[in-house]
Amino acid sequence: MKITHTEIYRFSIPMEPFVIATGTMHFAQNVLIRIFTDAGIHGTGECSAFPMIVGETQETCIAMAKDFAAILKGKDPLEIPERMNDLLGYADHNNTIKSAFDMALFDIAAKNAGLPLYKFLGGQKRTIETDMTIGIDTPEGMAATALKYKSQGCRIIKIKLGKKVHDDIERVKHIREAVGEELTLRLDANQGWSFDDALFALGELEKYNIEFCEQPMRTWYDDKLPELNVNSPIKLMADESCYNHHDARKLINNQSTTYLNIKFSKSGGILEAQKIHEEALQRGVKCMIGSMLESRLALSANLHFALASPNVEFFDLDTALLGHLVDPVVGGLTYNGYFLDVPEEIGIGAEADEFFLEKCDQWVV
Repeated sequence: MKITHTEIYRFSIPMEPFVIATGTMHFAQNVLIRIFTDAGIHGTGECSAFPMIVGETQETCIAMAKDFAAILKGKDPLEIPERMNDLLGYADHNNTIKSAFDMALFDIAAKNAGLPLYKFLGGQKRTIETDMTIGIDTPEGMAATALKYKSQGCRIIKIKLGKKVHDDIERVKHIREAVGEELTLRLDANQGWSFDDALFALGELEKYNIEFCEQPMRTWYDDKLPELNVNSPIKLMADESCYNHHDARKLINNQSTTYLNIKFSKSGGILEAQKIHEEALQRGVKCMIGSMLESRLALSANLHFALASPNVEFFDLDTALLGHLVDPVVGGLTYNGYFLDVPEEIGIGAEADEFFLEKCDQWVV
């Protein structure tokens, strides 16, 4: 089997403004990739650029996608490690756009095997429940949003923090008082605190029964994570500090964190995500599968990976529920309240809506 050509789409999804510590997103800066083969099989992949975290924009993703597509042309899509090494040999980093190519290659491989992706990866169905994320707002506004989610059946809430530390404490206080004790609360500071602020905030927030706190400090303070981890009454989860399995190994060996957050936009896709999962599995470190602002297409691939990764115990796959104003996907992941499932179709089981694609900028390489 050989790759004949690749279609690249500017897959912008309008959404309600979403605020985190490092910035505000007004639309999902996504890119869609479709890799075609001479066997009549094509694979689809999607990535979501989050420049204030990963450093890639939609424009850089599109530019690199054109180069990557040219590199892969004429090569065997089923040799996924070799194909991803081809891209690495051309350019280091650029993990967000690499993840779209990785996803499309796995889609082709699973379709060629006649299996849903999770079965191709060796997985099986289990109950998956996502959290719902609340962007930064006033304490009162965030508490009102939490109550809305609770009324809709949500049982796990992830609270974005990382601004002024005393305001952050008030945010959590208001939310816990509003929703009561039965809901699980998670925190995500998105690198917003200093070491001193993190130590103070985590101590103050312990009484609100917090499951864990993601990425309390900037990655340039990773040398201080072991000290914070040992002194924090709340368990820590590394997110922006963990891009690949080498990061995972160092974080685990340094006792810098209790949990790891895996995201395709950081790992470069499924292949490296599997290596992170294996590193964590060997050391008994539980993982979360997270996401940026992907549509249900990439979220479906995330869920397939999670179903084949028994050490993934936490799920943050709510982005399609976080204010996307359109759903440009046919098939794919479904939500039953906050419980998730993927179809039994071969491959990822999701495709972009052709009517939506007609309005998107397109390039063919």
